Amino acid sequence: MSTTDPLAAMAAQTQAALAASQTKKSASTLGIEDFLTLMTTQLKNQDPMKPLEGTEFVSQLAQFGSVSGIQSMQKSIDSLSNSLRSTQVLNGTSLVGHDVLAQADGFSFTQGIAVGGEIDVPPGVQTVQVRITDSTGALVREVAVDPSAGTHAFAWDGKRTDGTLAESGDYEIEAVATAGNEHGSLEVLMSGRVSSVTIDNTGTQLTLNTGALGPVSMNNIRRVM
Repeated sequence: MSTTDPLAAMAAQTQAALAASQTKKSASTLGIEDFLTLMTTQLKNQDPMKPLEGTEFVSQLAQFGSVSGIQSMQKSIDSLSNSLRSTQVLNGTSLVGHDVLAQADGFSFTQGIAVGGEIDVPPGVQTVQVRITDSTGALVREVAVDPSAGTHAFAWDGKRTDGTLAESGDYEIEAVATAGNEHGSLEVLMSGRVSSVTIDNTGTQLTLNTGALGPVSMNNIRRVM
């Protein structure tokens, strides 16, 4: 007469339940349904002479609670992420048509449309010149800026030094300051008009698309006008 080891039977049925659950989900993922299946199988097939310890049962219930809580938290996070994404898009669309200031060392020029920006001049500077060069490095125009300490605006009308109109295209820009015999570069803030906005897949990075400055990250915007 053969006898069946209840512990061996419980282990076999538990493994079978686990294998069935893994056909639906990856091996690294354990859902609530899978957890309940395993737990129910253990209770049905436990050794009557050695039932599950109370502490072990409580431990499994705690694990179930943790799994359920984590999944609920993930749903809340996903919902919050979607909400933030919608808010970012809404905030971005409100900037379309506005001019923004951002740091730049180059810009895209369209003939007939003036460009400009601002220079923050430190104390002790005698002269400030905004130098505009073309893609070959040739000087196109120098624009003088007020050298007194403070923030000063500048503008380029699109004309070369000889008065002819510069061609549309990409140009580089630099602000050169002199103080005594010292020369140095100052940060150039340029203005660009927002034509559209782009948001990345995570919903956290907003890019403003401008005519003169091209795509600019929202994090790099200094001022909205």
